[in-house]
Amino acid sequence: MNDYFSILTILVLLSAVFGYINVRFLKLPNTIGLMLITILFTLGVFALSYFDSTLLDAERYIIKQIDFKTVLLDVMLSFLLFAGALHTNFQQLKVQRWPVLVFATFGVLVSTFLVGITMFYLLKIIGLPVNFIYCLLFGSLISPTDPIAVLGILKKAGVPKKLEVKIVGESLFNDGVGVVVFLTIFQIASLGIDNIEVLDVIKLFGQEVIGGIILGGILGWITYRLMKSIDDYDIEVIITLAAVMGGTVLAHKFHLSAPLAMVTAGLIVGNDTVRGTAMSEITESYVDKFWELIDILLNTILFVLIGMEMLVLAYDGKYILAGLIAIPIILACRYTSLLFPINFFKKKLDFVPKTNLIMTWGGLRGGISIALALGLTEAMERDLFLVITYIVVVFSILVQGLTVGKLVKKVS
Repeated sequence: MNDYFSILTILVLLSAVFGYINVRFLKLPNTIGLMLITILFTLGVFALSYFDSTLLDAERYIIKQIDFKTVLLDVMLSFLLFAGALHTNFQQLKVQRWPVLVFATFGVLVSTFLVGITMFYLLKIIGLPVNFIYCLLFGSLISPTDPIAVLGILKKAGVPKKLEVKIVGESLFNDGVGVVVFLTIFQIASLGIDNIEVLDVIKLFGQEVIGGIILGGILGWITYRLMKSIDDYDIEVIITLAAVMGGTVLAHKFHLSAPLAMVTAGLIVGNDTVRGTAMSEITESYVDKFWELIDILLNTILFVLIGMEMLVLAYDGKYILAGLIAIPIILACRYTSLLFPINFFKKKLDFVPKTNLIMTWGGLRGGISIALALGLTEAMERDLFLVITYIVVVFSILVQGLTVGKLVKKVS
């Protein structure tokens, strides 16, 4: 226990120091700044290890002690998605619900297959033949955009409100859907295609997705009723925290999607009607501030961890080449997967010009993709796909994240 407390202390300390350096000197959005500083710090530790490996050994020890996949997917993600949903404009999201729903389901599935098929042939060409099902698995882990990365950066980029709701709404939901698609393909890859019935796949998918949304709805409603019946901001903040923690435990116990449950609960608790009838002004202020703080703290730790994950990569020339070629492929697949839904809804809803271009470039990949890649087994080409994922995520956050604001100004 002492060990875990020490590791958490070191992570919070690094987050505070790197965060300070970023705010004071670099002035980049927090997610970008923290990740950039951590990567530079880790490279510095690498260089220093030629003379003294104490720091490198300590950093390696921290990374080995943390099960990144479990920490992010089973613990942090619920808090981050609830906080993100709580601050999403519910009325705008209601207007945009159909495109958001289609982007998050149809878009993720199309992108999964496009990336899977393209990577299958590409890896063969560069001398890394990989089973098609594993390429599909990679497609499913890299297709969801990361709301945690997206939220912070879009706010600074000055994206039009209507478009921001589409991108944030899509990334909040496609996370949950992406994790379910990944788990479904993972099961097929583990058991073999011959041992899986189509009905099993539909059942698993339906149970996770629909079950998760229903659980979130119930949690949101109970939270609303409890908050409405009292007026005490301290206890009401604790009720929201209990809803997230209790809901996550229930979702895991009954094999439902915790991410989708938390997004649904967050949207219900955060919507204007609930805020107006169940929360006094002081409660609303405290609930918002509390979840903003949780959001910022977990975010900073997460992006410090992503920077440190460099240490567990297998540095192979072919793997790095595959990662670099994967960047334009994944962007092209995302652009293609959004073509049909955007053209379909363009007439009915007022879309800003170049929506597809901004959604492609603004759809950042983040910690969720890395966490899922870490969950692959050795037989599923874990080392290869982890390097590719890491390169795509770093490019996505550092390059796309820093330029999406300029792109928005240029096209709007």
